[in-house]
Amino acid sequence: MNKSQLIEALAKAENLALKKAEEVVNTVFGDMENALIQGERVEIRGFGSFKIKNYKGYQGRNPKTGEVIHVADKKLPFFKVGKELKERVDIA
Repeated sequence: MNKSQLIEALAKAENLALKKAEEVVNTVFGDMENALIQGERVEIRGFGSFKIKNYKGYQGRNPKTGEVIHVADKKLPFFKVGKELKERVDIA
């Protein structure tokens, strides 16, 4: 499912106009994004949690040329699946 499909599903499930459903989805994702930018953790009970992980820089190598390059420190979002979702998906 992609973002536009999520918007359509929300509009259908809640009998909303597509524009209103799009506004709701964009607001939720925007607020989650802002929380992560501010270093906060985002938890959706039964689904999972998002947080920012810090990675230290290191010396890497360009696989094509073999040249040594420096990879800078970076921060990346990390998702950890919740126990309930993990159990629901694993039913087979």
